[in-house]
Amino acid sequence: MKTQILFIFTLFFLTTTFSQKKEIAFKSGESLRYKMSYSGFLRAGTAVLEIKEEDFNGKKVFHTKGSGWTSGMIKWFFAVDDVYESYFDKDSVKPYLFKRKINEGGYKKHRITSFNHTAKIAYVQDFIHQKDTTISILDIQDMMSSFYYLRNQNVKNLEKGDEIAIDIFMDSQVYPFKLRFLGREVLRTKFGKVNSLIFRPLVQSGRVFKAEESVTIWITDDANKIPIKMMASLSVGSLRAELESYEGLANPFKKI
Repeated sequence: MKTQILFIFTLFFLTTTFSQKKEIAFKSGESLRYKMSYSGFLRAGTAVLEIKEEDFNGKKVFHTKGSGWTSGMIKWFFAVDDVYESYFDKDSVKPYLFKRKINEGGYKKHRITSFNHTAKIAYVQDFIHQKDTTISILDIQDMMSSFYYLRNQNVKNLEKGDEIAIDIFMDSQVYPFKLRFLGREVLRTKFGKVNSLIFRPLVQSGRVFKAEESVTIWITDDANKIPIKMMASLSVGSLRAELESYEGLANPFKKI
């Protein structure tokens, strides 16, 4: 259980997707709050995603912050208090700075990564181990910028079985990330019936998940393209994430 909840938070931040080209999927002031439940009934924690426009090194950028923490009985066994931040270009969504500060029951990481896309390098400062590293990069996203980068992609012609892949930079490494499109579904939610797109991230089986394809994510099939539900089968039990509240959306939240 020690790493499972954090991994789900991380995966959940990563796995939103795709709006129609030329539509604005998000804007400054957007806030999304999710309820995490273990085995369908036990409150496991909360995840919050926020974005706002700021000045960074003399230019206007988007600053996004993702926070995740455990609560209730789960917190007794495994306390999580994690914060992820990204500063990225408003037009290209290329990341300039990524911050990761986590605390998982005493296991801590505190890293800041600066991206130089012209020189094609990432400079990683590890404040726990007092170590700095420079890594060569090509076309990458950080964990948080990928959330918004993918929402700006075109899925109009996406067919069942199609896969979308990007490279994510985290922990001084580049990780290939892939989503498989499963189709569309009318989903019952606390907000009413919502048209949704269904995706399945391909994840590594073993320590956390029962199989490679143990996670399913539902995305609103509207101009916002926000994740509204996630189901994950774990080695022990299951985890569910559901949109609990939202504000500041760029477009109307369409319901049936």
